[in-house]
Amino acid sequence: MVKLSRSWICILRSKAWFLLPSVIGVVLFAALPFLDMLFRSFSNGLGNYQTALGNGAFHLAILNTLRFAGVGIPILLVTSFLAALGIYKSKWMRFLKSIYLLPMAVPTAVLVLIWKAFFHKAGLFNQLLELFGAEPVDWLSSGAAFWVLIISYIWKNLGYTIVLWIAGMMSIPESFTEAARVDGATERQCVLYIVLPQLKPVFYTITMLSFLNSFKVFREAYLVAGSYPQKSMYLLQHLFNNWFTNLEIDKMAAAGVLLAVFFAGCSVALEKLWEEGV
Repeated sequence: MVKLSRSWICILRSKAWFLLPSVIGVVLFAALPFLDMLFRSFSNGLGNYQTALGNGAFHLAILNTLRFAGVGIPILLVTSFLAALGIYKSKWMRFLKSIYLLPMAVPTAVLVLIWKAFFHKAGLFNQLLELFGAEPVDWLSSGAAFWVLIISYIWKNLGYTIVLWIAGMMSIPESFTEAARVDGATERQCVLYIVLPQLKPVFYTITMLSFLNSFKVFREAYLVAGSYPQKSMYLLQHLFNNWFTNLEIDKMAAAGVLLAVFFAGCSVALEKLWEEGV
């Protein structure tokens, strides 16, 4: 008891005591639930893992999620970087940043109504197509539903990502680019050889945040198309939601463990590659 009290006194005297609430929260709401999920996944030996790996909906959800991340994130990063370059140091920068951040303030329910108004079979986009003599597209019940999801993701996260790029650009000393211009470098060369290398740490952070934000698009997809949308929109969140509704907890636990290991490995590998590149 004396040793325990002394250890607590040392913690309180140190500057690390303020981390205790965060550590307790992580243990209670992340570590313990994950351990419970791990134990549940082995309730039937390896049977739950075999069931999850042999499930066709699981394969479809993984492929769609990877495809969505592989298409949506690069488009978001490139588009937001070019937009940040365009408005950086502009006298209208504050106003433009506010305009770009407006989608984040739009409630999800309002956003769903907007997408339905635009992408419904009798919506605005199909009316425009008919004006030009083109056939209407069933956006939410065909392969085009995937691109509706991509547009929703980019529109929602573009402003936030632009602000992150601008914050990184503002941390670059102006003397770097000024010295390069004195030596005859063009604006394109300044961007390629000065701005981009200096933004590597910010680029890693933005990439990880964009990846995490890509999972939030499920809210719009669920409210627009329901639990069983067109197959190109069927993501991992749909799968887990449907399994949870059907109380297939053990199978869901096994799939969750597999995905946790996969994403943790990808994060570690990406971080090592990034450190070697930097």
